[in-house]
Amino acid sequence: MQKYLNKQIGQRIKELRKIKGYSQERLAEALDIATNSLSYIESGHGFMTLTTLDKMCRVLGVEPFEIFQFRRIENKEEMYGYIIKKLEFIKDNDEKLNHLYMYIKNFI
Repeated sequence: MQKYLNKQIGQRIKELRKIKGYSQERLAEALDIATNSLSYIESGHGFMTLTTLDKMCRVLGVEPFEIFQFRRIENKEEMYGYIIKKLEFIKDNDEKLNHLYMYIKNFI
């Protein structure tokens, strides 16, 4: 069970890292860990300390439960609710809000 859970968490971290546009090297540097340590975590061969988990949440801009959230959002209502929740989370962060604005402006 532990191996399965480590693999699920590792895949989720990798997914969040890619969504946020981080390379393994850049995220590892931001977390102050070795790149091979992050690779070890993402591949499910190990887990991180609570200190690293806390840093990861702050760097990736996610709540801790989101790292353990393996279920995919499937319907429009859930997707819309998730987006609204995230907008609320970044509304006071000028840099993140600007990045999202520029992304949406160029996408739509």
